[in-house]
Parts: sequence; structure tokens; C-alpha cells
Amino acid sequence: MAHLRRIPLLPCIIVLAALGVMAQAPAGDQPSRVNHDEPVWWKRYTVKDEGFSVKLPTLPAMTTSKVLHARLQKELVQRQIKTSVGGVVFTIDVFENPTPSQSLQEFVAEQNADSTLDLTTERNLNVNGVAGKEYSHRNKTYPATTQFFATERRLYRFTANGPAENAGVKQFFSSIVLGDKTEGIKVVEGPGIPLELDTGERVFRGSEVDTKPRLLNRPEPVPPGAARTNDVRGVVVLRVVFSANGTVTNVRVIAGLPYGMTESAIDAARRIRFVPAMKDGNPVSMWMQLEYNFNF
Repeated sequence: MAHLRRIPLLPCIIVLAALGVMAQAPAGDQPSRVNHDEPVWWKRYTVKDEGFSVKLPTLPAMTTSKVLHARLQKELVQRQIKTSVGGVVFTIDVFENPTPSQSLQEFVAEQNADSTLDLTTERNLNVNGVAGKEYSHRNKTYPATTQFFATERRLYRFTANGPAENAGVKQFFSSIVLGDKTEGIKVVEGPGIPLELDTGERVFRGSEVDTKPRLLNRPEPVPPGAARTNDVRGVVVLRVVFSANGTVTNVRVIAGLPYGMTESAIDAARRIRFVPAMKDGNPVSMWMQLEYNFNF
């Protein structure tokens, strides 16, 4: 028989017991407010072998691609790490520095060819001995700030699309660390844990709501026959949204199993019924992580 056990969704620590919830901030983290009424817990993130770390409000999405370098006529690896909260978008672009290496000035000039950088706002930077440049963007309707850095191996572009005085923007830029021995939660390829869905809907953590979801029906997954025949056991971990309308949406597989076991867990998750979380008297959506243990 498969048993469902709810476990915490990082980076918040959430302990569920008898549908009550006790929430606390992770040790070592301090709250940073993206705006005056929205406290958000920030954590430090890094990407293996990319030589940087930075604080972000949630686990970001990451995509890796190969982009044709116009001048060199060769493909170079590029990574984009991105998340958003409170209408502010945080983006880190990491480029492979070609051979011969590009200088910081060459990198900025290349990036400015098709951007809205206001070069009159240039400010010199230095992070852990690495020289950088900061610029505001010319579009005052949608303010943004970008910082550039160049090392022998990598070229970095850190951008916050939001007002420079925003607390989250300040937190983002002040937390940048460069170097080969950066520490933090390792970001991997994938969608991350967005605090805002593509529809613009805000998705909350347990520590941000007034009352947590109250389960009404929690179906068990049905172990597929092939799994029993092959005696395959294990755990399926899903990350889902307990939405404001009382349905489970945005199901993402964190760890799956073969022989239809992942699909069975997803089906069981989608059939969960509950009273949504509440904030300020209104139903709201909240991220949860579910663990289905197949041990028959």
C-alpha cells in the first residue's frame, strides 16, 4: 500500500501535524522585505562551477543553451538563472568567456549593442577583487539596473527589473559573491519554485499565510501492476500548488519512479481536495511538496 507523507518545501521549514502548521525561518537567514507588506525569506544560491553566488527570494529557474557568438562565429555556453517576486524580476546571465578572453569593457560594449543601458549612469564596482560596471536603463517607466563582471572563464550580467530603491533589489546586488569557492544551494536545470505563476498569480509559502490548507480528501495512489510484478519500490516526490480555488495545480516531478508509479502519484495528488490557505481574509495559493512512498 502506498502511503502519503507530506514533507517541507524548501527553503521554508514547514512541519505538518494533524493539519496544524508550525513555521520558522531557516537558520542563518534573515527576512528581507521586497515591499513593506510582503516579508520574504531569502537564501543564497549558486551554480556548480560557475564561480558566483547570490541571494534570491526563492529557488530560481535555470536554462542552459549554446549561443552563436557573432564575432567569433562559434557556439558558446550560456546559462540564465531567473526568478521574480512582487513584480521585480531578478536575472543572472552567465556566459562562457571565449578565447582570447573578452575584457569587461568589450563585454559591456557587446551587451549594449541591443539594450537600453544608460551609459551616463556608469558606476565602477569591485566584488572579491573582480572589477565590474553598473548601469541604469533608459526606460524610466520600467526601471532596471544591471551589473557586469568579467573573469578569465566567465562573463556575468546581473539584472534587477525594478526600482533601485526597492529592498529586494538592494538585497540582490549587495549579496553578489564571485570566486571559485562560492557556497549556497546548488541550482539545477529546471523551473525552480516561482513565487509568481505565468498568470501573474502570487503563490505563497506557509510562513506567509494566516491559515494553511485544510485537507478534506487525500486519495492514495494505486501501485501499478508492473511495479508489483517487478518489485520496484521507492519514493515519488512532487512539488505542487494548493491553489486558491481548491484544486492541486502546477505539478512538478522532483523525483520519479518507473512503471507508471510517477503517473499514479500525480493522479493521486490532483485528486486531493482541501480548503485553501487564507491571507487577509481571502483564499490564496500556496506551494507544497508531497512525498508518495511505494512500499508494498
